[in-house]
Amino acid sequence: MKLTTKMIDIATREVLLNNEDARNIGVLAGDRVQIFNQTNGVSVAAFVDTTTSIISQGTVGIYRITNERLGVMEGESVEVRLADRPVSLQYIRKKMDGARLSKDETYSIIRDVVDDNLTPAELTAYITASYIHALDMDEVEHLTKAMVDTGERLTFHTHPIVDKHSIGGVPGNKITLLVVPILAASGLKIPKTSSRAITGAGGTADLMEVLAPVEFSAAEVQKMTLKVGGAIVWGGATNIAPADDRIILQEYPFRIDARGQMLASVMAKKYAVGADLVVIDIPVGTHAKVPNVQDGGKLAREFIELGERLNMRVECALTYGDSPVGRSIGPNLEVREALSILEGGEGPGSLIQKSIAIAGIALEMSGKAPRGGGSALANQILKNGEAHKKFMEIIEIQGGNARVKSTDILPGKYEFVVNAPASGYVVEMNNQSLISLARSAGAPHDRGAGILLHAKKGNRVEKGEPIFTIFAERNWRLQKAVEEGRRLMPVLVEGMLLDRVPHETKWE
Repeated sequence: MKLTTKMIDIATREVLLNNEDARNIGVLAGDRVQIFNQTNGVSVAAFVDTTTSIISQGTVGIYRITNERLGVMEGESVEVRLADRPVSLQYIRKKMDGARLSKDETYSIIRDVVDDNLTPAELTAYITASYIHALDMDEVEHLTKAMVDTGERLTFHTHPIVDKHSIGGVPGNKITLLVVPILAASGLKIPKTSSRAITGAGGTADLMEVLAPVEFSAAEVQKMTLKVGGAIVWGGATNIAPADDRIILQEYPFRIDARGQMLASVMAKKYAVGADLVVIDIPVGTHAKVPNVQDGGKLAREFIELGERLNMRVECALTYGDSPVGRSIGPNLEVREALSILEGGEGPGSLIQKSIAIAGIALEMSGKAPRGGGSALANQILKNGEAHKKFMEIIEIQGGNARVKSTDILPGKYEFVVNAPASGYVVEMNNQSLISLARSAGAPHDRGAGILLHAKKGNRVEKGEPIFTIFAERNWRLQKAVEEGRRLMPVLVEGMLLDRVPHETKWE
C-alpha cells in the first residue's frame, strides 16, 4: 500500500498507521511492516502503532528513529507492506518451553536485540524465560560471546589488562573510585566501563560524572587508557556489549536479575575490553543480592568457570554486604568521601579496607605484588599520594577539573537529621531501605541528594545522638524522603526503630 509520510518526533523504531490502513495491510498494533523509500531504494522494518484520529487514512507517521535509516521527507510517498516475523521469536518460544538454546539460536536472538528487531514485550519474554528456565553454562558462554561479537571491542597490544566488578546490592559501594587509580598508578591498565544506577542510589558512572564526562566511544576509552593507564566511563555510551544495556532496561520493571544473564552481563563487558585478569566483588549478607557464603561460593565458581571458557583469569572476593560501604550514599556524598581518602584523609575503615583488598587481589594476580602482599602495596600507593595523582590524571583526560578537591563537592542544601530515640548499639542496617530513602530524596538524578551515616552496625549511640542525615536539593524531595522514612526500617538500635521522625516537621 502506498502512503504519504508525516514526520513524528518520537525516538523509537515505529510507524503510526490509521486503523483502516492497518486493517487493509493486515497488521495490528505490535506487528511489523516493511517500508520502502522509493526515492533512495532503502527498506526498513518497523513496529506498528495504530490510531483512529492522529493520522488520517492514506498517511503513515514515521517516527524519528525509523527515519534515521529510511531517510524520507515529509509528504513523500512510501510503500508499506506486511513484514515477516524474525526467526529469533521461534527460539524465544523454545526457551519459554524450557529447552536449551544452541550457539546459533542465541546469536540470532542477540543480533535482533542489537538491531532493534524485537519489541520490548518480545525481549521481556526472552528475559523471563531465561529467569524461569535457568541458562546452563554452555548457554551462558554463548550469550556472553554473542553480546561481545555484536558490539565494539578494545584491543591492547600490551598486557595484562585488568578489570573489576561488583555485582551490586550494597549502598555506598564507591570503591571503583579508589581501586582504578591504585591499579593505574601501579603501572597496570584498567579500562573500567561502569553502569548508571537502575535501582540504586548511584552507579559508578553516576559518581564519576560528578567529576568528569563519562560518555565516550570505545576508541576514545582505549586511547585514554593507553595514555594514563585507566578510565572510568559509562558502558552504555561505548557500544561495548550493547545488547546488555537493552536487556537491563527490560529487566528493571520486574527487578529481574537472572543468574545466567547476570554472569553474561558482567563477563561480556570484561571480555570486550580485552581484560586478562578480573576481580569480582560478591557482597554477601541478609540484605545483599547473595544471602550467604554458600551461595556466594557457588556464584564465584561460576564466574571462574566462565572466565576459563573466555581465556580470562578470574578471582572472586566474598565481601561483607550487611552494611553500606563507607558512610555516604548518593553521588556527591560518595564522591566527596572517596576524594577525601585519596587526598590523605582518614575516611571510613570499611571503604579503605575493601578498596585495598580488591586492588590487592589484582596486584597479586598481575605479579605486581607477592601472594599475600597485595593489600599492603595497594595501601602504600593510596597513602603516598600516587593514587590521588593518577585519579587527577584520569579526571583531566576525561575532561574534568584536575584541581578539584573533596571540599568542592557539596551535598544538597536541604537536610533532616534522624536522632537515636534511645541509647544502645546499632544492630541492623537495611540496605534496600537506605537506598529507597536516598532515591526518595532525589538520588541519583539530584547529585546532592543522599544519606550521610553518623553511626554504623556495631556502634553505640546515646539517646538524641544523630544516626543519619538525609540531604536533598529540593525541599519537596526532602519532605518526601522524611515521609518515606516513617514507613521504612533502615536502622535498628537493640531492636528499636530509628527511622521514626516527629509527626510535625519544621521546614526552612
